[in-house]
Amino acid sequence: MSLEFVDTNVLLYAYDPTDPRHGPAVALIKRLVSSGVGATSVQVLQEFYVNAVRKMNMAPADATQANTRFATWPTFAPVAADVLDAARLAETVQLSFWDAMIVHSAAAMGCATLWSEDLNPGQIINSVTVANPF
Repeated sequence: MSLEFVDTNVLLYAYDPTDPRHGPAVALIKRLVSSGVGATSVQVLQEFYVNAVRKMNMAPADATQANTRFATWPTFAPVAADVLDAARLAETVQLSFWDAMIVHSAAAMGCATLWSEDLNPGQIINSVTVANPF
């Protein structure tokens, strides 16, 4: 079974019970945990922490605890060459650098699916299919 990469927004909605996307986000994460196919990146962990603390007013310790759970998944840690590859992808596919880094991370891990609402569902980039769980 192929890994499925989870973008930051999905993780944030799973921790915000007031958001209408909370239920689908929680269901997706539970499925990924139980099937053992969830994957993420250092970038996602960083973005989750910053946005959870700043925008959701989550206590820093709680954001760290959540990230501790997500960090048990296979986690892509980029090196300089990955940054350059993502920059080239951003130019080629016309994505923001940060979105290109997410796609590059998923592709580098061999993920078949990228769960995100920031990209076009059904789009295939570098063998990764974008899917929107909402």
